[in-house]
Amino acid sequence: MTAAVTHLWRLLRWGRTLARHGALQGIEHDPLTPPNVRRLVRLARFGTRQPAVPDYAAALQEIGPAAIKLGQALATRPDLVGEAAAENLLRLQDSLPPAPFPAIKAAIELALEAPLETLFKEFDEVPVGAASIAQVHRAVTTEGRQVAVKVLRPGIEDEFARALETYEWAAAHVEVHGGDEAERLRPRMVIAHFKQWTRRELDLQREAASASELRDNMVAEPGFHVPEIDWGRTARRVLTLEWLDGIKLSKRDELIAAGHDPKQLAFILVRAFLRQAVVDGYFHADLHQGNLFALSDGRLAVIDFGIMGRIDRRARLWLAEILYGLITGDYRRVAEIHFEAQYVPAHHNVDEFATALRAVGEPIRGLPVKDISIGRMLEGLFSITRDFEMQTQPHLLLLQKTMVMEEGVATALDPDINMWEAAEPFLKDWLRTELGPEAYYADRIVETVRAFKVIPDLIRRIDAAYPPAGAAPPPPPLADVQVIERKNWLGPLAIAAISAAVAAGVTYSLVA
Repeated sequence: MTAAVTHLWRLLRWGRTLARHGALQGIEHDPLTPPNVRRLVRLARFGTRQPAVPDYAAALQEIGPAAIKLGQALATRPDLVGEAAAENLLRLQDSLPPAPFPAIKAAIELALEAPLETLFKEFDEVPVGAASIAQVHRAVTTEGRQVAVKVLRPGIEDEFARALETYEWAAAHVEVHGGDEAERLRPRMVIAHFKQWTRRELDLQREAASASELRDNMVAEPGFHVPEIDWGRTARRVLTLEWLDGIKLSKRDELIAAGHDPKQLAFILVRAFLRQAVVDGYFHADLHQGNLFALSDGRLAVIDFGIMGRIDRRARLWLAEILYGLITGDYRRVAEIHFEAQYVPAHHNVDEFATALRAVGEPIRGLPVKDISIGRMLEGLFSITRDFEMQTQPHLLLLQKTMVMEEGVATALDPDINMWEAAEPFLKDWLRTELGPEAYYADRIVETVRAFKVIPDLIRRIDAAYPPAGAAPPPPPLADVQVIERKNWLGPLAIAAISAAVAAGVTYSLVA
């Protein structure tokens, strides 16, 4: 196990990098920051020229690949990092200089257990893209098919393992010493989920399986295309899939010049996302413009399946009802759903919660997306979570982040689109199907049969900590971290140093 001194050294080194980019200004100027921590922050920035506006994304890019991925995850948590920091982190890019081709060639041959020349007739040595975890090369198979070959960077697993261990150590100290707010935000759980996502991204064979499942699910949406996997040339460290010739959605002028209809592309995107999230409960969670292409035949295609989200049927029903309630202004029903899902502690008043939701929903109802401030809406929603003691629901964070991202892409294509109105017919039809009389009686029959089956095991289930249907899925295991106590280490100054390092290196929870 890594020593505490090593974790502190890493955090302080990362903190120095953050200081150079102005990312510690919020901690230093916040009146709630302890004096010892404020002094250490000043020490960290000593001799640096502070920018007028903090640049968190640039700081994390300089720290390295694991920090880039953590920053992308923290961009979904304005309640943790603040609105300004979250908006800045959304611009985080993970493009890096590519690994040398000889190392990539050796990695492919080791993973696929064959010489490169026997697998591909052509293989471009210069990658078309190099990200923090992997890089992608264009190739032609021995059968003559054009493919994209994604290869993990050599040594990336060890680099992530070291960083994740320090993140876990830091999060444990923040949760123990950070007071009630830190406990409510559950930083250890945030890092545990981040660790899960990272492990999935580091297994390209699992990414291939994700793409395959999504491809099967999206058969019902012919306008949305998922590339086919070449399983014979795919392994844990190598992913080979169909090459896509298309135009990125970020290039709106090129799309129009090529004869594409941006409004239709936006409609396809919204409908495809709703089918994934609401109908199937399995969705692509990285729908930014760089991962979406318009094909020559008008279809919308997606790549990069490293981050996928999943929610169960009951949670999807709640989600659909919440969205439909916001569209129709039925805030009472939205509030009841939150209480039924146990997202809000039972001692709160459902009518007061409905009124709080109305304060957020009414100003944006009926407006086109271009006139809606997503930042203001999220600020209002996160204020509600604090006022009503709502614990973070990690299984919905990814969906929330994806909804905001997908809305942004749709708006860039069609500035006048109203996503809520576009979603209403889809949600209304699906809710009628799921909540109508046929579905109701079918569900009751299934539930009765299941109840009889579990009777022999009923006592054990009562004794066990079994979550209600639709609640958050079982959380990932938390790392066993030995937390440094005030009474048996180097005293208050050491605790202040830990707090400053943790705040600098992981959460920025006082920023903005």
